[in-house]
Amino acid sequence: MPGTKRPVSVLVVIHDPQFKVLLLERAAHPGYWQSVTGSQEHSENLRETAAREVAEETGINCNGADLLDWHLSNRFEIFAEWRDRYPAGITHNDEHVFSLCVASGTPVTTAPDEHRAWRWVAWDEAAAACFSWTNRDAILMLGQEKSALAGRR
Repeated sequence: MPGTKRPVSVLVVIHDPQFKVLLLERAAHPGYWQSVTGSQEHSENLRETAAREVAEETGINCNGADLLDWHLSNRFEIFAEWRDRYPAGITHNDEHVFSLCVASGTPVTTAPDEHRAWRWVAWDEAAAACFSWTNRDAILMLGQEKSALAGRR
Protein backbone atom coordinates (compact mmCIF):
# COMPACT_ATOMS: atom_id res chain seq x y z
CA MET A 1 0.00 0.00 0.00
CA PRO A 2 1.48 3.38 -0.96
CA GLY A 3 2.24 5.96 1.70
CA THR A 4 0.65 9.33 2.25
CA LYS A 5 3.68 11.54 2.77
CA ARG A 6 3.51 14.85 0.88
CA PRO A 7 6.33 15.55 -1.59
CA VAL A 8 6.89 19.00 -0.07
CA SER A 9 9.58 19.40 2.56
CA VAL A 10 11.86 21.81 4.39
CA LEU A 11 15.59 21.91 4.92
CA VAL A 12 16.70 23.92 7.96
CA VAL A 13 20.39 24.73 8.30
CA ILE A 14 21.00 25.43 11.99
CA HIS A 15 24.14 27.41 12.79
CA ASP A 16 25.64 29.55 15.52
CA PRO A 17 26.98 33.13 15.16
CA GLN A 18 30.44 31.76 14.28
CA PHE A 19 28.84 29.75 11.43
CA LYS A 20 29.35 26.36 13.02
CA VAL A 21 26.64 24.14 11.58
CA LEU A 22 24.64 21.46 13.39
CA LEU A 23 24.76 18.13 11.56
CA LEU A 24 22.67 15.07 12.40
CA GLU A 25 23.58 11.48 11.52
CA ARG A 26 20.68 9.41 10.21
CA ALA A 27 19.88 6.42 12.44
CA ALA A 28 19.05 4.11 9.53
CA HIS A 29 22.11 5.17 7.51
CA PRO A 30 25.28 5.54 9.59
CA GLY A 31 27.62 8.00 7.92
CA TYR A 32 24.78 10.00 6.31
CA TRP A 33 25.03 13.47 7.84
CA GLN A 34 22.47 16.19 7.24
CA SER A 35 20.72 19.27 8.54
CA VAL A 36 17.13 19.16 9.77
CA THR A 37 14.71 18.01 7.09
CA GLY A 38 11.08 17.00 7.07
CA SER A 39 7.85 16.88 5.15
CA GLN A 40 4.99 19.32 5.37
CA GLU A 41 1.99 17.92 7.23
CA HIS A 42 -1.72 18.65 6.96
CA SER A 43 -2.47 22.37 6.70
CA GLU A 44 0.91 23.60 7.97
CA ASN A 45 2.61 26.46 6.19
CA LEU A 46 6.30 25.94 5.43
CA ARG A 47 7.49 28.05 8.36
CA GLU A 48 5.36 25.94 10.74
CA THR A 49 6.79 22.77 9.20
CA ALA A 50 10.34 24.07 9.69
CA ALA A 51 9.73 25.00 13.35
CA ARG A 52 8.08 21.63 14.08
CA GLU A 53 10.90 19.67 12.44
CA VAL A 54 13.58 21.64 14.33
CA ALA A 55 11.84 20.83 17.63
CA GLU A 56 11.25 17.16 16.76
CA GLU A 57 14.75 16.47 15.45
CA THR A 58 16.89 18.60 17.79
CA GLY A 59 14.82 19.57 20.83
CA ILE A 60 15.47 23.22 19.96
CA ASN A 61 12.29 25.24 20.31
CA CYS A 62 11.85 28.16 17.97
CA ASN A 63 8.95 30.02 16.52
CA GLY A 64 8.43 30.85 12.89
CA ALA A 65 9.83 34.35 13.34
CA ASP A 66 13.20 32.88 14.40
CA LEU A 67 13.58 31.15 11.05
CA LEU A 68 15.06 32.83 8.00
CA ASP A 69 13.19 31.85 4.84
CA TRP A 70 15.71 31.80 1.98
CA HIS A 71 12.94 31.87 -0.64
CA LEU A 72 14.83 29.04 -2.30
CA SER A 73 13.43 25.69 -3.30
CA ASN A 74 15.05 22.61 -4.77
CA ARG A 75 13.39 19.83 -6.71
CA PHE A 76 15.03 16.45 -6.48
CA GLU A 77 14.31 12.82 -7.19
CA ILE A 78 13.24 10.85 -4.13
CA PHE A 79 15.58 7.93 -3.39
CA ALA A 80 13.93 4.71 -4.54
CA GLU A 81 14.18 3.19 -1.06
CA TRP A 82 11.96 5.99 0.36
CA ARG A 83 9.34 6.21 -2.42
CA ASP A 84 6.94 3.83 -0.67
CA ARG A 85 6.32 6.59 1.89
CA TYR A 86 4.64 8.67 -0.84
CA PRO A 87 1.49 8.14 -2.91
CA ALA A 88 1.93 5.91 -5.96
CA GLY A 89 3.65 7.61 -8.87
CA ILE A 90 5.38 10.33 -6.83
CA THR A 91 9.07 10.44 -7.75
CA HIS A 92 10.15 14.03 -6.93
CA ASN A 93 10.09 16.30 -3.89
CA ASP A 94 10.08 20.09 -3.59
CA GLU A 95 12.30 21.20 -0.70
CA HIS A 96 12.20 24.72 0.77
CA VAL A 97 15.29 26.11 2.51
CA PHE A 98 15.40 27.91 5.86
CA SER A 99 18.10 28.67 8.39
CA LEU A 100 18.14 29.22 12.12
CA CYS A 101 20.89 30.99 14.05
CA VAL A 102 21.16 29.83 17.67
CA ALA A 103 23.54 30.62 20.50
CA SER A 104 26.85 28.77 20.54
CA GLY A 105 26.59 25.65 22.65
CA THR A 106 22.82 25.34 22.30
CA PRO A 107 21.94 21.89 23.70
CA VAL A 108 20.67 19.31 21.24
CA THR A 109 18.42 16.33 21.93
CA THR A 110 17.87 14.04 18.95
CA ALA A 111 15.08 11.55 18.36
CA PRO A 112 16.86 8.16 18.47
CA ASP A 113 14.59 6.64 15.84
CA GLU A 114 15.69 9.35 13.38
CA HIS A 115 19.25 10.29 14.32
CA ARG A 116 22.06 8.45 16.06
CA ALA A 117 24.48 11.35 16.61
CA TRP A 118 24.94 15.09 16.21
CA ARG A 119 27.86 17.50 16.00
CA TRP A 120 28.65 21.18 15.52
CA VAL A 121 31.24 21.73 12.76
CA ALA A 122 32.65 24.60 10.73
CA TRP A 123 30.45 25.39 7.72
CA ASP A 124 32.97 24.13 5.14
CA GLU A 125 33.44 20.82 6.96
CA ALA A 126 29.66 20.51 7.30
CA ALA A 127 29.14 21.04 3.56
CA ALA A 128 31.71 18.35 2.77
CA ALA A 129 30.05 15.88 5.18
CA CYS A 130 26.48 16.12 3.79
CA PHE A 131 25.23 13.29 1.61
CA SER A 132 22.54 15.51 0.03
CA TRP A 133 23.53 17.93 -2.72
CA THR A 134 20.80 20.35 -1.70
CA ASN A 135 22.06 20.39 1.89
CA ARG A 136 25.67 20.80 0.75
CA ASP A 137 24.76 23.70 -1.54
CA ALA A 138 22.75 25.47 1.18
CA ILE A 139 25.66 25.25 3.61
CA LEU A 140 28.05 26.54 0.93
CA MET A 141 25.68 29.49 0.45
CA LEU A 142 25.77 30.08 4.21
CA GLY A 143 29.58 30.13 3.98
CA GLN A 144 29.38 32.77 1.25
CA GLU A 145 27.24 34.88 3.59
CA LYS A 146 29.88 34.49 6.33
CA SER A 147 32.56 35.67 3.89
CA ALA A 148 30.43 38.65 2.83
CA LEU A 149 29.85 39.65 6.46
CA ALA A 150 33.57 39.38 7.23
CA GLY A 151 34.33 41.62 4.23
CA ARG A 152 32.05 44.36 5.62
CA ARG A 153 33.93 44.63 8.93
